[in-house]
Formats: sequence, structure tokens, C-alpha cells
Amino acid sequence: ESKLMRLNSPQMNIIYKACIKASKSLIRDFGEIEKLQVSSKGPGDFVSVADKKTEKIIIEELLKAHPDYGILSEEVGVINENNKEKRWIIDPIDGTSNFLNGIPQFAISIGYEEKGEITCGIIFDPIKNEMFFAEKGAGAFLNNSRIRVSNQKKIKDSILVTGGPRFSSKRRSETFDEYIKISNRVNIPIRKYGSASLDIANVACGRFDGFWQWELNYWDVAAGIIILKEAGGFIEFLKNSSEKSSLKKNVVATNSKIHQELLDSLLKKNIE
Repeated sequence: ESKLMRLNSPQMNIIYKACIKASKSLIRDFGEIEKLQVSSKGPGDFVSVADKKTEKIIIEELLKAHPDYGILSEEVGVINENNKEKRWIIDPIDGTSNFLNGIPQFAISIGYEEKGEITCGIIFDPIKNEMFFAEKGAGAFLNNSRIRVSNQKKIKDSILVTGGPRFSSKRRSETFDEYIKISNRVNIPIRKYGSASLDIANVACGRFDGFWQWELNYWDVAAGIIILKEAGGFIEFLKNSSEKSSLKKNVVATNSKIHQELLDSLLKKNIE
């Protein structure tokens, strides 16, 4: 916290306060989920309440600081649509299915975007009390420590992580084909943790070497963009001709050293 408080722009302090405030109720709700699991499987309405409640706290805090800033958030959509210059990008719970099932792998993700560029962001895992944050030009941090991406140079020795596809995805079978293709190139089995923002944060701090996933939402990755860049990694959005919405992102995020090899493995049909 001390590092965060020293480092920061007003925007970062605002995000930080919103994160901490929202996480308190989220941690409480997570404790309840674990109790609820015993009595009933899958309290769906409960999780939507938790999502909305977390989001409401975050948005209230952000609007209190800047009533005019734009907001793009998972549950409510867009607020102050006319302000395209300055806006907050929010995912109140990234990893909802994990949260719902009492699995401690989810995060609050908030990025701040100015003129189309993310300039600072936080990904906060409230259960492990891990706060990943970065500001343009100031480096990336996990709690009080500076973080950097791994040094891994070869895909075959890399720990890779992915997610999806959703049941409704049009590229479901392609995604599975890709998964097999990449699996055949790595010694260590591919991971799937169910929270894209944390996957990217974990690439940023060197736990994973690379991450890829199709059809993510912008709010899943916004804060991760600046955190990974400031940690020395690369994040790239691949074009998908069938995809209308610019909010959907096809993401490849790496330590930079394996970036080209991962891209080639994904994009070329048959690589020897």
C-alpha cells in the first residue's frame, strides 16, 4: 500500500479506494457462498447480486470523484457515454463461476483510459490479498514489489494459460483444435484458471509465460494491458473478421520472448 500511495496519480488513488471498499463486501459474500454451497448447489441469483453490489460500490466511488468521466462496466454497460476522452473500464468480478463455486480465483479489475489508451490500472485478488497495479511509465507492482515478466525463451518449456470457449462461441471447434495444437508443442500441460485478468497479471509477474484467449470482453483485459506492458510483456489483439463488436478482444499476452512463437503456433495451421 505504501508503494501504491507514493507512486500515484489522482486516478490511481481513486481506483485504489474503490477497489478496497468494494472488496470488503466481496470477501464477505464469498464467505457466504461457501456456506450456501452446503445447502444448495448453484445460487445463481446470489452471484448476480454480489456482482451488482460490487459494481455499484465501485461506480459510486468513481462518480463521486469525477461525475463526468465515462464508465464502461460489465453489468451496467455505459455511463456518461459522451465522455470518450476519459473513462473507467470495470469488471466487478472477473471469474464469476469460480466465485459462485467457492473457488478463490477471481478479481476486481479497473482500468483508466485516456484518449483510447489505458494509462493506469489495478487487478485485485481480494482472497489472496494480491494487488497488481501499474501506471504508464512507472513500472508494474504486486503489493509492494516491482514485478517483471519471465525470461522463458521457448514455448516448449513455457507455462501457458488459456480460457474458454463459451458454449455459444462460433469458433468453439477451432478453439479446441488450437488447444490441441498448442498442447502438442509444450512439455508442461496448459493451465485453465477461469479468470482472464488474473491470468494476464500472472504473466506480468512471471508465474506464467504466456496467455491466449478468443472473444474476451474489453473489461476483462483493460487493466491487464498496462500492468503487463509496464512489466515488460507484450499484449496483442488479433483481428477476427466475423467479430462486429470492438469490445470483443482476441488476446495474446506474453513475456515478449515467446510472443512470436506463440503467435505462429496459433495463426499457422501446421507448424513443424
